Amino acid sequence: MSLRHENAKMVGKLVVVAAGMFAFGYVLIPIYKHICEMTGINILSLSERQVPGNGVAGKDVKVPSNTQVDRTRTITVEFDANARGPWDFKPAQRSVQVHPGELTTVMYEFQNVQNRRMAAQAIPSYAPRQAAAHFNKLECFCFNQYILEPGEKKEWPVAFVIDPRLSKDVTTITLSYTFFEVGGKTPAAPGSTAAAAVLPAPVAAVAVPVVAGRAEAGS
Repeated sequence: MSLRHENAKMVGKLVVVAAGMFAFGYVLIPIYKHICEMTGINILSLSERQVPGNGVAGKDVKVPSNTQVDRTRTITVEFDANARGPWDFKPAQRSVQVHPGELTTVMYEFQNVQNRRMAAQAIPSYAPRQAAAHFNKLECFCFNQYILEPGEKKEWPVAFVIDPRLSKDVTTITLSYTFFEVGGKTPAAPGSTAAAAVLPAPVAAVAVPVVAGRAEAGS
């Protein structure tokens, strides 16, 4: 068998392989979407929407939304911040109305007003209690610890989805964050007689959500 014939056979095989790879890439997306539909992982099928309100710098916040949502229900989500320390910490908007299953993003604003560096982390809480198991955060600054320089400002997103299985009796949810300085003393809340808590030295850690009683949304 001649070398030319061998080369022709090899070229033919390579063409078949290339065509197969192209065909696989072409059908991969429909197959993936079909698998997502079968398993209920439709949160990945997203399109952009605007959440009107008091976004960062007075602008609407551009966020993705789920293509499959329960539009027969509307839930008001209120945002609160417990700034127990020498810093400014607040939500960029006080509330937003969402549908269960809808992906929504809001912003929190922070500034270290001290003249020294600090390590800090936020802990979330929810009201009412049963909302905690159905408030799914996909992105949150509370997942991490932060080192903040003197005077440093931050804008942090919170991306969340409310599980459609949340009781229909719940029409309002309050998400509240308490910001702690890691390795330092945290002042007691205003009006509290409790002693200041001493937190552990800075370590790489992930915040664990805790469930608290209903908090008043900031005015």
